[in-house]
Amino acid sequence: MLRTLFLQAPSFDGFDGGAGSRYQAKREIKSFWFPTWLAQPAALVENSKLIDAPPHKQRLADVLAQAKDFDHVVLHTSTPSFKSDVKVVEALKAENPKLLVGMIGAKVAVNAEGSLREGAVIDYVARNEFDFTVKDVADEIPLREIKGLSFRTSRDAIVHNEERPTVENMDTLPFVTPVYKRDLRIENYFIGYLKHPYISLYTGRGCKSRCTFCLWPQTVGGHRYRTRSVGHVIEEIKYAKAAFPQVKEFFFDDDTFTDDPLRAEAIARELGKLGVTWSCNAKANVRRETLKVLKDGGLRLLLVGYESGNQQILHNIKKGVLVDVAERFTRDCHELGIQIHGTFILGLPGETTDTIRQTVEFAKRINPHTIQVSLAAPYPGTFLYNQAVQNGWLDAANAELVDEHGIQVAPLHYPHLSHKQIFDSLEDFYKQFYFRPSKITAIVGEMMRSSDMMKRRLREGVEFFQFLRDRRNHAA
Repeated sequence: MLRTLFLQAPSFDGFDGGAGSRYQAKREIKSFWFPTWLAQPAALVENSKLIDAPPHKQRLADVLAQAKDFDHVVLHTSTPSFKSDVKVVEALKAENPKLLVGMIGAKVAVNAEGSLREGAVIDYVARNEFDFTVKDVADEIPLREIKGLSFRTSRDAIVHNEERPTVENMDTLPFVTPVYKRDLRIENYFIGYLKHPYISLYTGRGCKSRCTFCLWPQTVGGHRYRTRSVGHVIEEIKYAKAAFPQVKEFFFDDDTFTDDPLRAEAIARELGKLGVTWSCNAKANVRRETLKVLKDGGLRLLLVGYESGNQQILHNIKKGVLVDVAERFTRDCHELGIQIHGTFILGLPGETTDTIRQTVEFAKRINPHTIQVSLAAPYPGTFLYNQAVQNGWLDAANAELVDEHGIQVAPLHYPHLSHKQIFDSLEDFYKQFYFRPSKITAIVGEMMRSSDMMKRRLREGVEFFQFLRDRRNHAA
């Protein structure tokens, strides 16, 4: 077996491009998701190691010093970080020319040929769902025999093997939390709306929704929600609870954990017996009865993608949610004591200055506890990307989706709405939402009730205003 290193390489300072991040960019508040998509194959490969460089502040020299002990390196890459990741591979091979290097992630999954041609130092890429593909490489199965693999031959030809079927029995995948325990410092992972320290993991893959912009279901996970058994999930939480007694919250990072409400309720009942606090992703249409069961089982917060307050835009992106249903769902959460971190996207197809205003007013009206505002990002492999290219909404200069500092740009533009108008609307959205007397009063009250929250919100405030200042300076 090849001694295998799984790597999230260093790139932009503070860049959350990890193998669990949906939007690879530098955040308003410095935050890092767990590299679950790397930890999963690492759990399959004996004697492997996982290096997640960005949250551990490891530079290229640190990685090179550790990589010399390995025969095989697997890098997670993304559209924004690909060029930087190729440079890391060049440095690795300069140190060890015999090193076998492969890449995983949505970027290479949807454009294996182009990625191998653009990154001449890459030996192979694993397409689509890559866990067992990478394990086969580590097991030294000949590359030509491995399903789901695209590779470069000794004569520099590129070969694409047949597709690998998706994993149907998700319980065949080992727990990721032992890899976290072995290789990561969990205190280095911080998300502003989750208790710290937290741990995130998946209980299933795929999402039945067809949102045109969403990265993972359209590139790697698929549109069928394939789930681990309730018992398998609970056993991992029991392990993690014992292994990480300092953890204050578990986050289930399934695209939409509530897609199977009966299973979600069953997991919640078992989590309630363990006495753990947990949160998850949810669509804004969960029934009140299910919400109550989840709350009674220890649910603290839902991460909800509202995206827009304009119904036509929601139709345009195939969100499958009605604005009035989302409002009722949010009201139910407030009444049941479930906090919401609401996410919104500016610059989606159909956006105008008026729809932006509607979305801001909608956010203020439903009043989630916290919000995140992103700029529409057409990742290759998504319906939105194809739509943007066909309609001329995406310029080649913005195709990497971030600037040279890793800060998200407004890559899309329309005849009636410019890049700058979309870019500037993000800061205005945040100010209108957070600088209301009622929201300021709520935040101050939260800080006064907890010294930990006082320190946390003050730090986040400093980071937020520094981010906005940097963003303005870089855009100038």
